Amino acid sequence: MMDNGRQNPLVSVIIPVYNRQDFIADAVDSVLAQKYAPFELIVVDDGSTDDTARILSAYGERIRVIHQENAGVSAARNRGVRAAAAEWIAFLDSDDYWLSGKLSRQMAWFAENPQMRICQTEEYWIRKKKRVNPGRRHQKQQGHIFEPSLWLCLISPSAVMLHRSLFEQHGGFNEALPACEDYDLWLKITCTEPVGLIPTPLIVRQGGHADQLSARPGLDRYRIAAICHVMASGRLSPGQYRAAAAALSKKCRIYAQGCEKRGKHKQAAWYRNLIQDPSAGLIS
Repeated sequence: MMDNGRQNPLVSVIIPVYNRQDFIADAVDSVLAQKYAPFELIVVDDGSTDDTARILSAYGERIRVIHQENAGVSAARNRGVRAAAAEWIAFLDSDDYWLSGKLSRQMAWFAENPQMRICQTEEYWIRKKKRVNPGRRHQKQQGHIFEPSLWLCLISPSAVMLHRSLFEQHGGFNEALPACEDYDLWLKITCTEPVGLIPTPLIVRQGGHADQLSARPGLDRYRIAAICHVMASGRLSPGQYRAAAAALSKKCRIYAQGCEKRGKHKQAAWYRNLIQDPSAGLIS
């Protein structure tokens, strides 16, 4: 690999991809168009069975492609980080793309804020090929954002850049979670680490297609598991623990009500009991 013709990259960009032949070229092209140097682009093909591999092969040595058997987005991102050479890590989902200046703006921000280890940018949303405005509750925040992050995932993988040490400190993405793996990691990070924000939209998030992980039903069970994980971590302050317990209680009660409506009474009882014993909800 030629690292875009450069050696010793300062930023490693990781794109996990699975069967995204209609999107992957736009994602890759948006990274290669960045003017910031030096960076490397690693694409982890998570066992694609469509035309993704052929599309990636056309880029030659401009990108590094790692092929693996299908193991999920967490495993793909973690594999990319293990292969990365740089101190700074940026992720891009295969159905999103970056706008001009994304890398340079973030690296300049870190130079101006050397005490920070994670920041993200604002974003545009496209749903079914139409521009939409995120709701007020989706508005990104900065600083210590653990408590609001309990209720809604406020960090976008495609918008974030973080120092490798921070990623490794928290063990990367939980490969046992088939979804909400980013919510899980951001809770672990935000309970002790402030998050920076560049208020300029520098990414485009595309949604509305059927294969989106975030479109799966029943995702709250993975958010519940993530809250159980962070409550068991020993990192929370007393106030943070109370906030996490309140979020867990509400999410468990809502999920249990849904189970009751579907006639899953044992499952409903399990989630109600989880409020008293969060350790029972750990997934590893």
